[in-house]
Amino acid sequence: MTLEEMRRKKSEGLSQKRRLLDKAGVTRALKSIAQKILERHADPKKLVLLGIRTGGVFLAGRLRDLLKSMTRIDIPCGAMDITLYRDDVFTGLSRPEVGPTELPGTVHGKSVILIDDVLFTGRTIRAALEEIMEFGRPHSIQLAVLVDRGHRELPIQADFVGLTVETQREQVVRVLYHELGEPDEVLLCERTKP
Repeated sequence: MTLEEMRRKKSEGLSQKRRLLDKAGVTRALKSIAQKILERHADPKKLVLLGIRTGGVFLAGRLRDLLKSMTRIDIPCGAMDITLYRDDVFTGLSRPEVGPTELPGTVHGKSVILIDDVLFTGRTIRAALEEIMEFGRPHSIQLAVLVDRGHRELPIQADFVGLTVETQREQVVRVLYHELGEPDEVLLCERTKP
């Protein structure tokens, strides 16, 4: 799927309600998350960053760069595709597209920071935790998200949050990325009726 197709698919049936974060707000939120990570981890050499495809991968790369500028340590960074670990992979997805999981070495004994863009029901994070355990036994796993929008269906909570926002369940929080040719911003959208 091309970048243009991805953009079009994500915006189908949505109308913007309001902007939650602009480019500067996204940058501030990521800097705050990076600082909080360093406050909790005295030795960044024991960290591994794992971004959940797709948005979490972009954020993981940005956090790695921020942490490197703060510590001069190049923290290993990888990408996870949790498609096959989803609880709706064969019932809720018409044609599941599976991308690669790319770990930067072992997770065994490491402090893993799992990164995603929006925390909603918690089901994506549950799938990611299951996949991580397939690759070893980390010392710990913590969760960093750009936006926590509530409505949890599982007992999962983020350790590092850029923005907490109250939403209606039927609303959509959409994160745009310059890596996909869009302006960095976070939008609260309403589903349009067909």
